[in-house]
Amino acid sequence: MTAWTRLRSAELPFRDKLADLHWPFVTLILLIGLIGYALLYSAAGGSHDPWAWRHGLRLLLFVPMMVGIAMVDPRFWYKIAYPLYVVAFVLLVAVDVLGHISKGAQRWLDLGVIQLQPSELMKVALVLSLARYFHSAYLSDVKRPLFLIPPLAAIGLPALLVLAQPDLGTAVMLGASGVGLLFMAGVRIWKFALAGALGAAVVPVAWSKMHDYQRQRILTFMDPEQDPLGSGYHIIQSKIALGSGGFWGKGWLHGTQAQLSFLPEKQTDFAFTMLAEETGFVGALVVLGLFMALLLVGLSIALKAPSQFSRLVAAGMVINLMLYAVINVSMVTGLIPVVGVPLPLISYGGTAMLAVMFGFGLLLNVGVHREARLGPKGETEPG
Repeated sequence: MTAWTRLRSAELPFRDKLADLHWPFVTLILLIGLIGYALLYSAAGGSHDPWAWRHGLRLLLFVPMMVGIAMVDPRFWYKIAYPLYVVAFVLLVAVDVLGHISKGAQRWLDLGVIQLQPSELMKVALVLSLARYFHSAYLSDVKRPLFLIPPLAAIGLPALLVLAQPDLGTAVMLGASGVGLLFMAGVRIWKFALAGALGAAVVPVAWSKMHDYQRQRILTFMDPEQDPLGSGYHIIQSKIALGSGGFWGKGWLHGTQAQLSFLPEKQTDFAFTMLAEETGFVGALVVLGLFMALLLVGLSIALKAPSQFSRLVAAGMVINLMLYAVINVSMVTGLIPVVGVPLPLISYGGTAMLAVMFGFGLLLNVGVHREARLGPKGETEPG
């Protein structure tokens, strides 16, 4: 391929870009989304209402949006990275003033047609902004402590805002994805070790600042049986449902813990538990295999990215997907405290699906424009 072809690859005709789209990746997304549809149909006792049809409609709307995002010139995403972060941050601040309170938490903005959760959008905006910041940085820059202050602030400020909502799970995800990108950008391991030591030192302070229910979740994690009808109820019922599914499961629409409403939040946080009860160990393993396939394809796209910006964007989206899946499955199996993180494309939720599909679109964008190398200022240059 000539340098001119590489230079013009970001401006290929739509038909050529569509042909370069990673269709197996799109197929995996559709397959997982349809599994989510079937699960939500079962969660409602064999009814499309109230969750399944909305989930299906969102899937139909967001898949074309995802493909459209993949087609856009990568220079556009470079240019709007910082403005998008500012918009997401302003929306997070607006939650404190105008936010809709649900189940004791103030996390949503009621826009009429949709209840927007800005913290989900921040997960994508944070990746884009960090990718742009480190795009033109040299390794000598990354070694300088002062150079790391802006990205650390970009990670810490929204995480603190989200923690105040309170939403511990999303705050952890923002911090973890940010740290992951710092590592990908070349920050030395000893700095993470130092940060970890400082974090351990402030644990007593953090514990004192936690909400009562957050402290109770941690205590429940260590001993669920201390309050089986209260704070320990969720995880106890989840473990019962997981165990009762056995190897092959009880069958679609026949999960007793879920269908008899013993399992709480079966359409959102504990959707994987319901899946395991009805389809058993085999069904759970299949779904985890599909997520693993998504992660491997995403990692492959990231490794083949032509520039630092594209590489970090793709890596950030892979890290986000991994965090969603690992935290949710660990949470419902009792490996970590319940923190309220959904399982992508399976759990019910509009803003979460929007953010995930946005991220998938950016990941696919890197694959489609794998010959479009971005220069230090975001311009396209020969590869």
